[in-house]
Amino acid sequence: MLAAGGTGGHLFPAFALAEELQRRRIAVDLITDMRGDRYGSGFPARTVYQVPAATLAGKSPIAATKTALALARGTKAAHAILGAVRPSVVIGFGGYPTFPPLMAARLRGIPTILHEQNAVLGRANRMLAKRVTGIATSFESTKYLDGELTAIARFTGNPVRQVVIDASVEPYVASGGDAPFQVLVFGGSQGARFFSDAMPPALAALPSQIKQRMRITQQARDEDIDRVRLAYAESGIAADVAAFFKDLPSRMAKSHLVVGRAGASTVAELTVVGRPGLLVPLPHALDNDQLNNARRLAESGGGWCIEQKDLTPERLSSEVARLAGAPDALAAAAVAAKKAGRPDAVARLADFALEIAAR
Repeated sequence: MLAAGGTGGHLFPAFALAEELQRRRIAVDLITDMRGDRYGSGFPARTVYQVPAATLAGKSPIAATKTALALARGTKAAHAILGAVRPSVVIGFGGYPTFPPLMAARLRGIPTILHEQNAVLGRANRMLAKRVTGIATSFESTKYLDGELTAIARFTGNPVRQVVIDASVEPYVASGGDAPFQVLVFGGSQGARFFSDAMPPALAALPSQIKQRMRITQQARDEDIDRVRLAYAESGIAADVAAFFKDLPSRMAKSHLVVGRAGASTVAELTVVGRPGLLVPLPHALDNDQLNNARRLAESGGGWCIEQKDLTPERLSSEVARLAGAPDALAAAAVAAKKAGRPDAVARLADFALEIAAR
C-alpha cells in the first residue's frame, strides 16, 4: 500500500515505485487525500482509496484543531481500509496526506516505510519518523535525520518514472555557434508565476544574436499563458508555452539548460537525465527544502543555485547570456548532473520495501 498526495513531488516517486513493484508482479494499492490524482497521471494501482487529510494552514488554535480533526477522520478511514486490504507493508511519501495511513498502519501492526524526497526531513515526516519501521532517503545526508533514526534509515535515492529513465538515454549535445539553444523553463507540478514574470523581460534584453538562437519551452499557469506568449513574440523569441507538458522528460532531454524551481522531483529528474539546471528555490519555505536541494546540485557541479531575492531580470539576463555563450561549461555541468543521478533509486526502494515486509 502506497500513501501519497498533495503535490507531484510526493506523487511521482510513488508512481515510479508502483511501476517497479508491478514489474515484480506485486499488487499495489494507493491511499491518497480527497484531491486524488489531480495531475491526471493515471496512477498504476489496483485500487485508489481516498481518505481525509489536511495541511496545517496556520498557527492559530482553530487552524490546528481543524487539521487535527481532519487527520483523525483520515486515520479512522485508513484503519478500516487497511483492515480490509491487509497489505504487507505501507510506504508513505511525505506530506500530511501520508499521516493517516501510516498512523493507521502502526495501530494495526503493519510494517511501514517513510520516503523523504528532499535534503531536509519534512514536518509531517518528522512527526512520523519515530513511529515507522524504516526511513528511505533521497540524499546521503538528510537534515534532521540523526540520533536513533539513523539506525532505521537507508539511502535509496528518489525514484523517477519510467518515462524519465527512457529519456535519460538521449546524450547531451552541446550547442554553440549559430545552432539553436534549447531552454526549458518550469516551476514544478503547480507552475510558478515568478518565471512568467521574470523570464520574458530577461530574455528580451539579450543580444539579438542570442535571441535568434533561443528556443524556449515554458510551463505557465493558465491565466499567464497569453501574456507570456505575447511577450516572447514581441521579443522575436521562438517559444512554446503551455500549462502542462505530458512529455516533459523528453523535452528536458532535448534541452541545453533547464531553468526552474528545486523541488525534489525536479532535481531527481535533472540528475537522472543529466541536464544542467539554473535553479531558483521556492522562497519562504518553512524548512528551506528547495534551497537545500539546489545547493546539493550546485555542490555536485551539475547546476547553479540563485535565490529568488537575488535574481533581478538584469541578473537573469546576464546568467542566460553567459551560459548560452559557454557550451563547454554547460556540457561539463550535464556530465556532473548525470553522475549525481540515481537511476537505480526505484529498484533500491523496492528492495527495501520487500525487505521490511519480509521481516
